[in-house]
Amino acid sequence: MSSLPLIYPITDREISALSHAEQVERLAAGGARFIQLREKRATPKEFYREALKAVEAARRLGVTIIINDRVDIAMATGADGVHLGQDDLPPEKARWIMGDRAIIGFSTHSIEQAVAADRLPVDYIALGPVFQTSTKVNPDPIVGLQLLREAKSRISKPLVAIGGITLETANQVLDAGADTLAIISDLLKHKDITNRIQDFLRRVDNTKRMRDA
Repeated sequence: MSSLPLIYPITDREISALSHAEQVERLAAGGARFIQLREKRATPKEFYREALKAVEAARRLGVTIIINDRVDIAMATGADGVHLGQDDLPPEKARWIMGDRAIIGFSTHSIEQAVAADRLPVDYIALGPVFQTSTKVNPDPIVGLQLLREAKSRISKPLVAIGGITLETANQVLDAGADTLAIISDLLKHKDITNRIQDFLRRVDNTKRMRDA
């Protein structure tokens, strides 16, 4: 897998009225190139149909698509990979099913889980929620920036920060050690998500250029 982008948008039909395919198209128009499809309410068949359209759109647009939770739907739609939670199929089994070329991400919610995940056959480790989040009914305890810093010092795989990250807090999360920011609510709640993803990309790109100067 090539390096992850700084901004990793996640689609969600509970927040946005748009279909997953429409979200992908509008996010791609704003510069997104790595997108996760998240669907918690639809039936497997409904999600498959939505995901298939989104993957087809992504192929036209040169966008990498990751499916949240569902290895079967990722395989059936030809998506690029899957993002697994602690209660989903074990990453070792997902890797065996999907093969070496698939991108596999894994959610963690503590230092112990993040360190353990670093030994698994996954391509990146997500840690969160960094801040308070409204996208989960029963969210895990907030990890905060200090735990994010500690995780970065103890793992070797790319670290994706997730949970409650906004345009205003994006740079401080990157400063804490995150390689990538997964964004949901502060992106999708805006009417113009194309413009909003551009705002995020400009914000982090300017900061990156200042650091590299």
